[in-house]
Amino acid sequence: MAGPSSFAARRKVKGVQLTIMVVGQSGTGRTTFVNTLCEQPLIQHQQPVAPEEAHLESGIRINPVQVELEEDGVRVSLTVVDTPGFGDQIDNEFTFNEIMGYLERQYDDILAEESRIKRNPRFRDNRVHALLYFITPTGHALRELDIELMRRLAPRVNVIPVIGKADSLTPSELHDFKRRVMEDIEYYSIPIYNFPYDAEEDDEDTIQENSELRALMPFAIVGSEEEVEVNGQPVRARRYPWGIVEVDNPQHSDFQRLRTALLQTHLHDVKEITHDFLYETFRSEKLSRSLVGDSMGAGYGAGQDASVNPEDLATQSVRIKEEQLKREEDKLRELELRTQRELAERRQELLAKEELLRSLEARLADAQHSNSSTPLPPSQPQSPIPQQGQPHPVLTPHGGAPTNGLQ
Repeated sequence: MAGPSSFAARRKVKGVQLTIMVVGQSGTGRTTFVNTLCEQPLIQHQQPVAPEEAHLESGIRINPVQVELEEDGVRVSLTVVDTPGFGDQIDNEFTFNEIMGYLERQYDDILAEESRIKRNPRFRDNRVHALLYFITPTGHALRELDIELMRRLAPRVNVIPVIGKADSLTPSELHDFKRRVMEDIEYYSIPIYNFPYDAEEDDEDTIQENSELRALMPFAIVGSEEEVEVNGQPVRARRYPWGIVEVDNPQHSDFQRLRTALLQTHLHDVKEITHDFLYETFRSEKLSRSLVGDSMGAGYGAGQDASVNPEDLATQSVRIKEEQLKREEDKLRELELRTQRELAERRQELLAKEELLRSLEARLADAQHSNSSTPLPPSQPQSPIPQQGQPHPVLTPHGGAPTNGLQ
């Protein structure tokens, strides 16, 4: 007989969807990190550019790829959105707009699906729940490119800064670089995902875990697609002339802590923040702009958005939500009335069938009673059998008495 543990092993938790985007300049270890995270060559490395084509700008490309992972008995349907070509141009305004446009298109798809009368049961939510921004390990501070990108994208996605190829810095250099990066993030008021917690409501374990993850930011990442034998055991590591850097060793890299946070401990948290805060903010802004644009006419441009009173926008957002609630209440009321009508019809049909059944039972009872009370018909007397030598009795033509002879 199977025990509780075997029963729990058979009943795995339903899979969850997670979408992450990786952004960073070429050479920051973005591709190696993704392949290390998924433990398979999910993304191909960029091919070397021929010298005669080095001056050409290929532009940014946004490539989403999907993979199925198993994390602590939970099936994770992971979508990784790669952005090759970011930061390779002199003017990166186009790349900013491309990434922002992709993020907002996923929100638009959700908004359109929510507005449908009959929703698609196979609709897939492709909203990006976390963006890993790979900072070039310069050892100095954030560049203007880094600051501008995180400031623009943070209102639409959970931005998590990481330092790619962190093994190119010494431990002391890495410690100082982390401190400078966080100082710049605080100075420029960049709202990154800082593993939030509530000191009054959350338990001590949650507070301690999130505090430790905050202290590690930005995460120092080392990736490797090769295995090296260390003490007789194969481990993912990078071999150098001076030694070996282990990917999963917390003293060498923050990779394992980041992977656990993304795929296990904080998976649902980044999804909830994306839906409850980031998407709702986008939705309110989108509907408010549409409402203001309709009220101002077709000639209303995007440049007038700044002249609208924020209190008016908030009032319009509340009115939009009230209208949506009213529509939902009307739908529920209509459903209730339709259900009541159907119940009344079913009740009438049931009463009619009961009346018919009672009528049939009464007719059957009457028939049985009539059969039991009807008297049997009297028996007819048998004609006497004539004796031998006697003539048969003959009836007269007019019904007279029989005679024994001829008439």
